[in-house]
Amino acid sequence: MSVQTLSREQAAGKVMVALDYPDAASAEKLLAALEGIPCYMKVGMQLFYAAGPDFVRSLKQRGYKVFLDVKMHDIPNTVKGGANSVTRLGVDMFNVHAAGGRDMMEAAMDGVDEALDADSTLARPTVIAVTQLTSTSLEMLNDEIGILGTMEEAVKRYALLAIASGLDGVVASPHEVTLVKDFCGPTFQTVTPGIRPAGVDIGDQSRVMTPSEALQAGTDYMVIGRPITKAADPRAAIESIIEELIKP
Repeated sequence: MSVQTLSREQAAGKVMVALDYPDAASAEKLLAALEGIPCYMKVGMQLFYAAGPDFVRSLKQRGYKVFLDVKMHDIPNTVKGGANSVTRLGVDMFNVHAAGGRDMMEAAMDGVDEALDADSTLARPTVIAVTQLTSTSLEMLNDEIGILGTMEEAVKRYALLAIASGLDGVVASPHEVTLVKDFCGPTFQTVTPGIRPAGVDIGDQSRVMTPSEALQAGTDYMVIGRPITKAADPRAAIESIIEELIKP
């Protein structure tokens, strides 16, 4: 796949920094180090449960795009309410679990629509579905989760279910990006965790790629946490990644 030439701002906008911190004060230290870099900020369960909606609002006030990564997975009515709430919060992206099924995903979109109908000043968030976590190995998929077949088959099934439910894209490992784009079309968005610059420990991830490899695979966004947040110099770490994306 040919890769377009990215500006520095475009490259930075593809990077979602995972703010996996136990409290707002810890996250603020990283935000200070990265000030002025126009990357996405990903707020996951740990930080959202600790710091709450006000922290998300503060990120939006500072001009960041925010991916709220809380992986909604519940009965349709509950997910509809959750989707309504986070749309009103003003997040730019949030996710649900594709394993919740079509009714649940369609309910999430209904919740978004109802929030937008009630407040015309709100922007429509991008809604994506989790296919399989990047920590999931084939053995775990088959023997523990109970889904038979290959990882690619499982991801394809969930991606097709997500697009049929009206969602905008999926979370998948970089190894499944080409598969998703082939079956769901080039505009169906992919958000890829499991991104590790060369020479960085992969930690608990099973299916990983470097930033330039993920870009060449065609991903739209790449979630990067510890290689930036645990780096001795986080700003230098993200700048290196941006340079890699500009010149893959």
